[in-house]
Amino acid sequence: MQFNVRGQAVYAYTGGQTFDASKPCVVFLHGALNDHSVWTLLARWFAHHGHSVLALDQPGHCRSAGPLLPNVEALADWTWAALDALGVQQASLVGHSMGSLIALAAAGQAPQRATALVMVGTAYPMVVSDALLQAARDTPAQGMAMVNNLAISSTATKPGFPGPGSWLHGGGLQLMARVQASNTAANVFEHDFKVCGAYAGGMEAAAAVTCPAHLVLGDVDQMTPPKATKALAAALRARVHRVPGGHSQMQEQPEATLAAIRAALGA
Repeated sequence: MQFNVRGQAVYAYTGGQTFDASKPCVVFLHGALNDHSVWTLLARWFAHHGHSVLALDQPGHCRSAGPLLPNVEALADWTWAALDALGVQQASLVGHSMGSLIALAAAGQAPQRATALVMVGTAYPMVVSDALLQAARDTPAQGMAMVNNLAISSTATKPGFPGPGSWLHGGGLQLMARVQASNTAANVFEHDFKVCGAYAGGMEAAAAVTCPAHLVLGDVDQMTPPKATKALAAALRARVHRVPGGHSQMQEQPEATLAAIRAALGA
């Protein structure tokens, strides 16, 4: 679905159903150098089980136009602007990695509008190494390979896993390359990872959150290890769900991740 936010075209995947603002809304927020497609399975399930769904492409990513926004707070504010454009007053916010920080900031900015907060593959602070930022700037292809190896827990995942015709490592690289190529005006890779590392408002946002909060964490996540969520989970009084696998949970463990998010949202 295409619509306009602040004069710019925005794309949201609606799970194969016509968007209906009168239904309970679930907003899915993708991570760094990703787009809406990482949420396909989850978006379709919720769209076909009584919810309206928006899996957004963030500004400057793939099908959403406009400049890249400078920080997590601006992306959170933009998320509420997108909901305003569609007449949505309240929503559950589900974010992965960078998207989890955006969801947290959004829930803190407008606690009366967030009905649930689900942070998938998250950490706070979300530390990004200087080596990765340098690779993102100078040798993006090598940096993407680095991210891919860290994000997927198994180095031996074969074509056909988790389903026929799929290949996690190849698919991950292709997605990142496609997102990077979608914006000819900026380096999306470097921008997104800088945004993650620079976010310093997590505890203040957590203190303002009033809705139920959940963390969905990969047992062997190397990018956002579960131990890095202890203080955040306590501040949010969050329920923690554990999923076997690494950072790319939705691709590596799609059924387990869906089950965890269903439990979080009571669906």
